[in-house]
Amino acid sequence: MTLAFTIARRELRAGLRGFWVMLLCLMLGVAAIAAVGLVRSAITSALSDQGAVLLGGDAQYEFSYRRAKPDELKWITDHATAVSEVIDFRSMLSTGTDATQRALTQVKAVDGAYPLEGKLELDPPVGRAALKGENGLPGIFLDPILADRLAVKPGDTVRLGGQDFVMMARLLREPDSTGTGFALGPNSIVALSAIADTPLLAPGSLFETQYRVSLPAGTDLTVAKRQAESHFKDAGMRWSDRRRAAPGAQRFVDRLGSFLVLVGLAGLAVGGVGISATVSSWVERKSGTIATLRALGATGATIRAAFLIQLVALGVVGIVAGLALGAGLVFAASGLIENALPIPVEIRLQPGPLGEAALYGALIAAIFALWPLSRMAAMRAATLYRDTMNGRRLPPWPTMTLTGVLLVVLVVVSAWFSGLWGLTLASLGGIALALAILSVAAWAIRVGARGAQHLARGRPALRAALAAIGGPRSEARSVILSLGLGLSVLAAVGQVDAGLRGAISNDLPKIAPAYFVIDIQPDQIDPFKALLAKMPAVSKVEAVPMLRGVITKINGQNARKVGGEHWVLRGDRGVTYSETPREKLTAGTWWPKDYNGPPLASFSAKEAAEIGLKLGDDITVNILGRDITAKVTSFRDVNFSTGGIGFVLTLDPAALQGAPHTWLATIYAPPEAEAQVMRDLAKAFPNITAIRVRDAIARVTDALSSIARATSLAASVTLLTGFVVLIGAAAAGERARAWEAAMLKTLGATRATILFSFALRSALMGAAAGVVAIAFGGLAGWAVVDLVMGASYQFAPIPALIIVAGGVVATLAAGLVFALRPLAARPAGVLRASE
Repeated sequence: MTLAFTIARRELRAGLRGFWVMLLCLMLGVAAIAAVGLVRSAITSALSDQGAVLLGGDAQYEFSYRRAKPDELKWITDHATAVSEVIDFRSMLSTGTDATQRALTQVKAVDGAYPLEGKLELDPPVGRAALKGENGLPGIFLDPILADRLAVKPGDTVRLGGQDFVMMARLLREPDSTGTGFALGPNSIVALSAIADTPLLAPGSLFETQYRVSLPAGTDLTVAKRQAESHFKDAGMRWSDRRRAAPGAQRFVDRLGSFLVLVGLAGLAVGGVGISATVSSWVERKSGTIATLRALGATGATIRAAFLIQLVALGVVGIVAGLALGAGLVFAASGLIENALPIPVEIRLQPGPLGEAALYGALIAAIFALWPLSRMAAMRAATLYRDTMNGRRLPPWPTMTLTGVLLVVLVVVSAWFSGLWGLTLASLGGIALALAILSVAAWAIRVGARGAQHLARGRPALRAALAAIGGPRSEARSVILSLGLGLSVLAAVGQVDAGLRGAISNDLPKIAPAYFVIDIQPDQIDPFKALLAKMPAVSKVEAVPMLRGVITKINGQNARKVGGEHWVLRGDRGVTYSETPREKLTAGTWWPKDYNGPPLASFSAKEAAEIGLKLGDDITVNILGRDITAKVTSFRDVNFSTGGIGFVLTLDPAALQGAPHTWLATIYAPPEAEAQVMRDLAKAFPNITAIRVRDAIARVTDALSSIARATSLAASVTLLTGFVVLIGAAAAGERARAWEAAMLKTLGATRATILFSFALRSALMGAAAGVVAIAFGGLAGWAVVDLVMGASYQFAPIPALIIVAGGVVATLAAGLVFALRPLAARPAGVLRASE
């Protein structure tokens, strides 16, 4: 081992010449993963450190569609040092006497103690007391987006739920905004006393009541949670505390961060191709050194150890450089990152993300370097002196075994860090499949190029290009693998994004309603329908009773333990009742008309299968603090993709007899009539809330576009790494191009013909990489849009053409840069040097 260290130290004196591709590949891949990890860690730390501020207190008691009863409020108050009541709901905000300007808003009605933690940022900084209003009108704070949309400023009057409010300030930041989840409209804040006795909080209306509390110092949150859940058992209370103040935001950050890390791994996989090529070239260059060491009696183990020590040293240099680059980029963009996030975060060095990135870099480097390094085991001194490197194609079994072990470790480590085994296995499987497909494509292109040479007779430039692509020193494999995977990721992102946008813009408007209308009181539903019936532009109206409930148990067991973290079991869901089925039954039977027995339920067939629900099972749903246990008698085919009314759970009418509720309606009308329909409804029913479907879709589309941009940014690192590998392959082939140019010049070819041949070769390989990427992207787009989202998928040609053009331009740029010097070389000098 001492001899191996001595040899390695002497070899490293030559510097990093020939290793820049390997170092750049490692550096870019590690940097991307480190940057994503640092940002994710900063957000996670902020969510944890500022839990009390984000939640609005040490703990929170939440009730759906009701306020706490006097005895419940007394219990909450007795176990806290301070209490703040907040009611959250959606409503319509308007200006003008005829409500010509209307906008959906997420309203937060607060008491005098709000906020218990943190502070509001207002413009002008008037303070919480300004909600008392002026000139006899209560005050309201409006999100700047909402104020600009309605063209109002402090001192102007707006109307909410049939009541006038005076705008007192623009709402710049709420300390507890992150924990509220996804909102369909910008936020506004009013005093709870101003809306307490209005129809906005009438029985059956959709609102959430939250009691944020400060707890005595030293309170054990686990014990406090157990006591609260025991006291409010079967009351529909949901507990949260500062330990996990924004679970939705945390879950989103974790999943998106994990996905981007996996995309970064794709970049490292592309870099692995460059690492493998670099090590292979290095071993070939060192064949004379290896032969000399063999002749002097050095064992194969000693030589391999010397080379491995050098690779480890170089790998450490690449990984450290990648960590420094990733951290430097994050710190350089820290201001932009902090301004873009809704919570204050502190970007700082964290050993966890940096260690994760370093581990990924080391594993990828080892996996791709072991294979070419093991070729030295079959090298004999005499063979090496003859400059022939035809050893065994497959490495010895110890190397193959070690490579397999490292692959398993990579999969396990990736899944462990992400916590998402399914996503990790699917992503890494996709990367492996893409590399396999690209390898097969590279082989097919070489075979095809050899077979097509006879078709290029009379066209010397094309014939030379095909001969080079199909020849033994072809760059096709390096080009297709390095460029193809990066283009494949970008093509997949482009096709999924275009597919979802196409489904939203082309399919949904043909079948989706113009408005969802909620908070229609039972005594308003008949006048509501009558008014719409008089509007010729309205083609259809659907109305159903609606309540909200939380599925708590399946067959007497905790629902989440039985069905997992399915979206149906996470939070409250819409519940309705009906005498007849609205959708087609897939199994079971419906209850008889005028049924008045024990509660019966019908469930959406797809969701029932996903949580393991069967006919005859008992399901318990908590509605307004009351547990209702119903037997599942049928399953229905509920199609949520139409944008219309669809309920996972439907109960028989008798089961909900007497429960306070409102009605939900959908209005179908052409886009040009939407404004007039809304104005007429607002005049007659100021308390209702109308959600414009196009606006809701736009917000979802914006969210999807943000994710697509983040994914594309991560994928661009993969593409950049591929371009580095591409340049390395072009640089490595410069000597071969010089010999080829010399031969062609000797045979009478002009420089223009030779240059055109080189360009044609690069363009053909780039186009091939682009075509393979399009096929992979189209498959991914179809799988996500059709199978996952349930929408019709249509191939998007423009992103596809951009991908092909990008592949051609990238290979042309890399190939032509390294073709200029071979073209300028004199044939005699090149041919003499190759003798």
